[in-house]
Amino acid sequence: MKKILLFYQERCPFCKRAFAYLEELKEENSLYSNIEIESIDELNNPEYADKFDYYYVPTFYIGEEKVHEGGIKKEELRDILDKSLK
Repeated sequence: MKKILLFYQERCPFCKRAFAYLEELKEENSLYSNIEIESIDELNNPEYADKFDYYYVPTFYIGEEKVHEGGIKKEELRDILDKSLK
């Protein structure tokens, strides 16, 4: 299982939707609850966020690989969680 790094902004509607999808998916599949997800508010941690190559939030990394950037659908988030489990 690989850790997920999630960059977001608190007021971003796409980020809020991603967090809601995440909770739904955890309820649907208990394995997802075991995945370590480090959530970084880029506005509160700009010096850290600037070390990564992305423009839109939410942005997801698994290890060093950017796996998604920008608005997200529930199915896309499920794919990210499944990839983390491998």
